[in-house]
Amino acid sequence: MNPAERERDWTILMEQSLQGKTHAYEQLLASLMVGLRAIVRRRAPAAGIDVEDVVQEVLLALHLKRGTWAPGTPVAPWVAAIARNKVVDALRRRGQGGELSIDCIAEALSAPEDNVEYASEVSAMLARLSERQRDVVRAVSLEGYSARETAERLQMTEVAVRVTLYRSLKVLGAMVRAVPT
Repeated sequence: MNPAERERDWTILMEQSLQGKTHAYEQLLASLMVGLRAIVRRRAPAAGIDVEDVVQEVLLALHLKRGTWAPGTPVAPWVAAIARNKVVDALRRRGQGGELSIDCIAEALSAPEDNVEYASEVSAMLARLSERQRDVVRAVSLEGYSARETAERLQMTEVAVRVTLYRSLKVLGAMVRAVPT
């Protein structure tokens, strides 16, 4: 798939995900994860950065900031800016220079890769959570419901939703770190 087709697909997936289509959001994240790993790996060995930790930070930032993406605009530059900032943050935490070219990030995101493997990894990891954890992660992280809305839907307290989400993301993060890169 060439970069123009990939960008078109990402735009469609992002628009669908903002309309609440969970499968589209999962596909988008799985597709982006390949490029994000490549971006971080380019700097990680020399800088001592944990690749998966930074990728998770980027994915979380994308999730939290997805409402800032303007529908109809390219997704890759928006993702590249967020990824660049998270890599620079990681470099600064390590006491290293915080300079990274946005061009290398955009290039890595457009690199052709097969993402079927990553989509199945995401599904497998979600399947390892308890039903309650899966429901909370899907509602908040994939479908975009607030903690309050999720609490109402799942007949939980808002605090219980937040605690479950935090613990679930911690478990998922451990699973991701356990996957060989």
